[in-house]
Amino acid sequence: MHLGRDHWATLFDSFEREAFRLETLPVYSVEGEKEEFEEFLATGKLDLPEDDPWLLKVQAFHNSGRRIRRVHIVTRPLSDYLRYEFAAYRYNVAAGEDVRILDLTDRDNPGLPDQDFWMFDESRIVSMNYRADGSQISRDLLEDPDLRQYRQWRDLALSLATPFSEYSTD
Repeated sequence: MHLGRDHWATLFDSFEREAFRLETLPVYSVEGEKEEFEEFLATGKLDLPEDDPWLLKVQAFHNSGRRIRRVHIVTRPLSDYLRYEFAAYRYNVAAGEDVRILDLTDRDNPGLPDQDFWMFDESRIVSMNYRADGSQISRDLLEDPDLRQYRQWRDLALSLATPFSEYSTD
């Protein structure tokens, strides 16, 4: 089932224990980030305000005992967008999000999909679909996903990934 903006927000906000995200792309083209990204490219710095909506959401979830975990699969050299996203991840981690990096630069993919997804409470899967340029095509709540497979992918990604605070971009 295709999720429009309102349905997506309602689904996302309704998770009770855990939201897990697997990210696989080196670039995401997010309209709301365009100006911030361009400033980052010009200055090499990212200063997110304390009232950033995503950070407030992460903090609220964290404070209520719900957690958000994310693994981003990368290869070097990092794209400009990944450098920008890594600058944002510092804020995400400080807000309470568990962000991890799985660097596959010098290794084969261990069996993870090349498809982004969110998994909510180990029971609902949303496929995140993108064009080659990183612009989003759709978000689709899967009707009858193989939950065992998605849980295995989550567990594998988490077990192999490095916590963001320990990942070196040198």
